[in-house]
Amino acid sequence: MKTVLVPVADGTEEIELMCIVDVLRRAGARVTMAAISNKTISASRRASINADATMDECLDKEYDLIAIPGGMPGAEAIRDHAGFIALLKKHVTAGKLYAAVCASPAVVLHTHGLIGNKKATCHPACAEPLAGNPGLNQRVVVDGNLITSQAPGTSLEFALKLAEILISKEIADKIRSAMLVK
Repeated sequence: MKTVLVPVADGTEEIELMCIVDVLRRAGARVTMAAISNKTISASRRASINADATMDECLDKEYDLIAIPGGMPGAEAIRDHAGFIALLKKHVTAGKLYAAVCASPAVVLHTHGLIGNKKATCHPACAEPLAGNPGLNQRVVVDGNLITSQAPGTSLEFALKLAEILISKEIADKIRSAMLVK
């Protein structure tokens, strides 16, 4: 079974988080929502979300995919968690899949030098650090082991792409069909 780590913090965008978790669990992945601080977070629109674990409980594990939702100030809290960033850098160095949506490609990945020369996109309001990136105006961008997306409105498309790459196109297409996504 494929494993996925999804960091969450107060201010994480609910739609992005839930699309990632829901679609990947439907695809058969073992998804762990790991809270940066308290296990119950207050998401960007004040929804209370109970994480599966704290980030500190996850730092000694390995994952097939790390997928970072956006939302502010959640992305900043994720960016500033030294243990998570060390895990993420080790994960990326090993060539494993990593993904981010909305603010997180710029706020988390770019800040820590984890985009480099790869194509990537992010929310237009956060795009300045990625100015000139050829993927910037695309809804979902895949470049090698990096997958990025723009915003809550692209989250389902993003999550389905994650399922396709992590599990299989056949499974992603079945989920897409069952959800009536074109």
